[in-house]
Amino acid sequence: MTTGAVSLDQLVGWLSRFRDLVTEQQGYLTDLDSAIGDADHGSNMSRGMNAVMEKIGALQAEGAPATSIDGLFKSVGMTLVTSVGGASGPLYGTFFLRMGVTAGPVTSLDGAALSAALRAGLGGVLARGKAEAGDKTMVDAMAPALDALDASLDAGADCAAAASAAFDAATAGRDATEPLVARKGRASYLGERSAGHLDPGATSTALLFEALADTLGR
Repeated sequence: MTTGAVSLDQLVGWLSRFRDLVTEQQGYLTDLDSAIGDADHGSNMSRGMNAVMEKIGALQAEGAPATSIDGLFKSVGMTLVTSVGGASGPLYGTFFLRMGVTAGPVTSLDGAALSAALRAGLGGVLARGKAEAGDKTMVDAMAPALDALDASLDAGADCAAAASAAFDAATAGRDATEPLVARKGRASYLGERSAGHLDPGATSTALLFEALADTLGR
């Protein structure tokens, strides 16, 4: 279990676990997107995260694995931007790119640094997607997750416990999107008909924090 800093290897493990979760849930994410979007969120996320792990694996096989967190997340972000269609690639790609810039050329992150990197990622999503809380987007899961992470860290929790709190909050944020009327993205074209459905982006974001909690809690 993680009690101190989060290592570069653990962050790679986070990405791998996220890939596994979005692949396992590909059909479900696509079903959600079929109701209010383009029916491609599951396939896009699975394709993108498989491309990410293939890129990481290729670098490792060549003897040139990521040696710093900024390098890792730059590679992840660029891979997602170039391999994922729709809004998911640019938004998740920007999230990881901003994380890397803020983390810098280090090999581990303590709780404060992890929070700062994740906050920068959220800032990138907000800037790129122009969404706010309540718009029925991934922000509705990500923002409360980071608030819970910070509250947990401020209370003296370690990174693993904080990640678990973040996952719980992301899940609640995801569930809270169901009655909302979408104000951004493809779903916004449906108006009132978008209510009554979970947002696919918020759902994959909850998987992102589930993967972090799983990885740090091992």
